[in-house]
This record gives sequence, C-alpha cells and structure tokens, in this order.
Amino acid sequence: MIQYGKTKIALLIGAVFVAALLAACSKGKDDMALVEEGEFTVGSDTGEADEKPARKVFVKSFYIDKYEVANGAYKKFVEAQKHRQPKDWEAYGLPEDALKYPVVFVSYKDAESYCKWAGKRLPTEDEWEKAARGADGRTYPWGSGFDKNNANTSLSGVIGTTRVGQYETGKSPYGAYDMAGNVWEWTTSDFNDRTKVVRGGSWGLTHRFATTYFRGAYNPDTAVNNLGFRCALDN
Repeated sequence: MIQYGKTKIALLIGAVFVAALLAACSKGKDDMALVEEGEFTVGSDTGEADEKPARKVFVKSFYIDKYEVANGAYKKFVEAQKHRQPKDWEAYGLPEDALKYPVVFVSYKDAESYCKWAGKRLPTEDEWEKAARGADGRTYPWGSGFDKNNANTSLSGVIGTTRVGQYETGKSPYGAYDMAGNVWEWTTSDFNDRTKVVRGGSWGLTHRFATTYFRGAYNPDTAVNNLGFRCALDN
C-alpha cells in the first residue's frame, strides 16, 4: 500500500478539484462560440439615427451561446431554482415538441437570473453585434443580402418561433445561430434610462429589423412572445 504525507494528499486533492473545475468549465462551453478580440464595425451610415455613424469598436474575446436559450434548458433552471414559469407554460403547458424552441415571455431579470444560474451572463450589445456580424461589417449574419431561407422573419412564411439552430445557412461568422429573426434577444446595454437594448429582430417582423445593427428596446419588465435571450461568458 502506497503511503502519502499530508502535504502530498492535499496537493492531490487540489489537483483533482482543479481538474474537475476545468472539466466543468469546458463542458459549459460545449455549445458556445468563441468570439475573438479585436476591432469591428458597429452601426450603419444608412440605418436609423441611433445606429449612425458606422464606427470601429474594440471588444475583448468572449464566448457566446451558439443557440438561443431553449425551453428545455430553461425548464431545468425553473425546476432547480423554483423560478416562475413563463406565462405561456402556465396557460398551455410545455409539450415535449416545444423543448427545442426558444423560451419566450422572459423579462430581463428572468434572463439575467438564468445566465447567472448557468455560470454565465448576458452579452453587451457590442458583444452581441460582433458575434452576429463578424469583423467584416456584414449586414446579416451570413452576408450582405437578405435571404428569407436563412432566418425566421415575417417573410419566411412561419407564424411563431422555429426550433433553435434550424437555419444552418443563417449562422454568423462565429457559428452562432438565429442571430437574425426568431426572437429578440436581451442585452445588458441601456437604450435609455427606462429601456434595455434588444437585438436580432423576430419572427413577426420583416428583415429590416433583423440586420446585425438594428437596435430595438424594451422595458426590462417586458415579457412577450417574441422576446428571448442567449448567454455570454468571459474568456
């Protein structure tokens, strides 16, 4: 039988703990995309007044969820934290076939609480825009021209949300799905002293709202059927 001193045992326990912690962190990033640090173009010279002018912004590297948070993941949070259910669940239940669709009817605080529970955070709007746009100033996550087959907007012919990750050809340069259409997504940035910036457009709106630079806004208490979120994580 091998004998170890107290110091060596403490070191071994510490090593096991660190290995477990690193494994947990790695697992948490399995469905996240790494967005590299650097400058990119924010805004547009031809968009709305609050989007002008197009300008360069530096963002540190970070991770962002490849998918909008789905009902199935949010259900685990609700059960673990005894958090209130979205009101569509209360009214209609949560059928099995809805688990892979984005959670909606979530307020800013709901989204923030989920991200914290998951060991993550909500993205800033600059982080969100870079994750959607890349470093080459594209208008949509996939490029410069709109294609109704790449995103769930009012032009897609779908009424309501679609399964997260459904539009393979609509991915951003970093591999994030549904950053145009499907549901608006909360960010931590303030639009003004009463509202938070939301990004990405939604299933009920045209492609004009689904550009990488369009800035929407909601009161933080808002919880509606076209509003969801995804999380970010420091690198």
